Amino acid sequence: MSNEDKPAAAPRSLAEALRARDDASLSALLRARPDLITPVPTDLTQLATRAGTRASVVRALERLDRFTLQTAEALAVAPDPATYDELLGLMAGDDADRTVTKALPRALAALRDQALVWGSDDRLRLVRTARELLAPSPQHPSPTGLGPTVAEATAGMSPGRVQEILTAAGLPTTHDAVSAVASLGALFSDRTRMSALLDEAPADSLDVLSRLVWGPPYGQVTADPATRLRWLLDRGLLLPTAPGTVVLPREVALHLRAGLAHRSTEPLPPQVEIAATHRPPLVDATAAGQAYTALATVEELLKDWHEGGPAVLRAGGLSVRDLKRTAVALDVPEPTAAFWVELAYAAGLLASDGEAEERYAATPAYDEWLELPAAERWSRLATAWLAATRTAGLVGGRDAKERTLSALGPGLDRSAASEVRRRVLALLADLPEGASAAHASVLARLRWERPLRGTHPSPSPSSSPSSSDDLRTRLAEWTLSEAEQLGFTGRGALSSHGRALLGAPPAPAKPPAPSGPGDKLPVHHKHHDMPAEPTTSPLSPAERTAAAAEATRLLAPLLPAPLDHVLLQADLTAVAPGPLERPLADTLGVLADVESKGGATVYRFTPASVRRALDAGRAASDLHAFLAAHSRTPVPQPLAYLIDDVARKHGHLRIGAASAYVRCDDDTLLNEILADKRSAGLRLRRLAPTVLAAQADPATLLEGLRAMGFAPAAESAEGDVLITRAHAHRTPPRAAPEPVPDGPPVPDTTLLTAAVRAVRAGDLASTAPRKPTADPAGADGGLPRTSSAETLATMQAAVLTGEAVWIGYVNAEGTASQRVIAPIRVEGGFVTAYDHTADEVRTYPLHRVTGVAELADDQA
Repeated sequence: MSNEDKPAAAPRSLAEALRARDDASLSALLRARPDLITPVPTDLTQLATRAGTRASVVRALERLDRFTLQTAEALAVAPDPATYDELLGLMAGDDADRTVTKALPRALAALRDQALVWGSDDRLRLVRTARELLAPSPQHPSPTGLGPTVAEATAGMSPGRVQEILTAAGLPTTHDAVSAVASLGALFSDRTRMSALLDEAPADSLDVLSRLVWGPPYGQVTADPATRLRWLLDRGLLLPTAPGTVVLPREVALHLRAGLAHRSTEPLPPQVEIAATHRPPLVDATAAGQAYTALATVEELLKDWHEGGPAVLRAGGLSVRDLKRTAVALDVPEPTAAFWVELAYAAGLLASDGEAEERYAATPAYDEWLELPAAERWSRLATAWLAATRTAGLVGGRDAKERTLSALGPGLDRSAASEVRRRVLALLADLPEGASAAHASVLARLRWERPLRGTHPSPSPSSSPSSSDDLRTRLAEWTLSEAEQLGFTGRGALSSHGRALLGAPPAPAKPPAPSGPGDKLPVHHKHHDMPAEPTTSPLSPAERTAAAAEATRLLAPLLPAPLDHVLLQADLTAVAPGPLERPLADTLGVLADVESKGGATVYRFTPASVRRALDAGRAASDLHAFLAAHSRTPVPQPLAYLIDDVARKHGHLRIGAASAYVRCDDDTLLNEILADKRSAGLRLRRLAPTVLAAQADPATLLEGLRAMGFAPAAESAEGDVLITRAHAHRTPPRAAPEPVPDGPPVPDTTLLTAAVRAVRAGDLASTAPRKPTADPAGADGGLPRTSSAETLATMQAAVLTGEAVWIGYVNAEGTASQRVIAPIRVEGGFVTAYDHTADEVRTYPLHRVTGVAELADDQA
């Protein structure tokens, strides 16, 4: 029989199983488990070793869906190795559930692809570390609820006691404990004989078994057990594991479960239910309204911190008091305020200024952002939100050291946040256009896809997916809420601009309408029995740019166009029926106070607001002209009178530094000030008929006289009126915070190709058969050792014959490696050869070659 006709030998290790894979399969493994490629393994043996480390296996288990994880758990309680039929029996039970039978090959293939299972179908092996994590033990019961096998439970039992159990169970005694345990295990695994044994059991004994069958399998007994327990103990249906503790053997439990490893096997993902269906234009309009509100809120937040925001806490972040003040200023609840603050920070619009008395302020990027069209400003915010790992929902909670987590503070990054956010939105994108999802069904779907993520650092029954510590569920709930606030969704349905920014495919066809208003429609997936891997990978930079441009294009027509006018009213208010152009909004914000917001903004003119405009350098004539140019209604007479009255008094009094002084050409007005009892605190005295001196500083004097109803103006040392404008405080240029990666980055195709090539070449170098050599280093697998003359002669001979050789090489950094090369030319102290390890032609100095050995004839 030729080599080609010989059947492939069953792999004896994971390394051999990996060696039998093709390059595409190895690339898929490294893409699914990128931690295996950092750094690139030297050969397949090292790759297999790394794939079996605890940290790597835990990460791989966390990325399994529920059914695939259940398959791994079943293998952990199956014989090692197990056959496919044994695994199928544990998963589908004696009744051979057809859905499970159909889905099992996919789950097993996924475990093989992830290098968690290896071997042929008649010798399936779960990697040792995964078996240790998932197999039952008294400290960590199995998620299946099964206990130890008969052999494991009787390991410390006396041989005489084992023989007594055999006799009570109706089995013949044996000559040794090993065969006795095997005989008992065979009885418990035999469905017919086991049923006959249980038919003899008292009803209350069967009740005891029913309470232990689905786990936990351990129970407590007294020193003198009751009759119903004694019957079970005598026949080994319960076995003692410690004083006062008994366990239900695994074989007995499987018989009572009809062969099932799990009480409930879930081969199919839960369907995402449709809560309601809306017209797509209504969804887009609602989302656009929320997007406009989001932009206005972020602008208002940073305008409120225009001259320098709250102080930075010593430990970093925003104080609880400052967060409350921000929430009041934005007229939103505190958790919502924390979301807007964190969003502005994630987008790079907000940062700390780095001064000695550190405060938060807008960054220079904020000014650039303000100049962008509204739709583009929204896409910048939404893109930052999609990628951010800082989680505003954690604000107000406690960290591991019971310290309060504050907005903008440390400890808010959750590496899974971006992945969960994208996956939730991808599930919404799978719904028909205009359909919103039932939140409970979305959460159930996420728990099925990643049952171990966000629950516990290692697989354990204590990490229940429904526990309050399920971070993944909380991230999903926050995503649904934040997407609505941001305008990604409208009425719970994904908007067209949100879908574009996500890079999702077009919405599927609309399903039949529900028969009643409260009916919920399931989402029918293609190949529903073979769910695809969740598509949550972020877009490439080019794809992200294209997606943002498309989202901007779709959103722009839905946002209200800025207005260049207001409606002045006789009650000293102005109504802006929509968003105003920026110059108009800025000037009006100085001239009047915002009284109410909503679809229309109401501004109120007061003496203080008019004085504020005059302090900023505007003359009364400028204000009259401004209002006349931007009002669709005539300027009301009361407003004109208010401006003229404030302007008439403005600057009549002049205040400067003496410590401070007041000067006025009208000495009667100065007499009026001195006679006013409210000026006593300013400690004024007359220096000249038109000058008063004060003990207060100029700012205090200015505010004091304004509080008395006067309209003084500050002046410089040269006697000129000082124009006061708000000082825009900005931080130095700051980069937006980098998201915290969720493990090593997924390698691109170029890196995968190079890595697979390097691993293959390194494996060739380490496994290539060599001719027998007397050198002990070469014989035991170390680097070959030959003299310089022998090295040179062997290299020259290889050039003539065209054969490959095995060399030891030490590079300039002192790192030793072994390589398989095919020498092409030897001259000038260098050998030029095709290096199979690097898959390219390289030149090596001969003095760095430790030795050379010939390969076996079938590999040369």
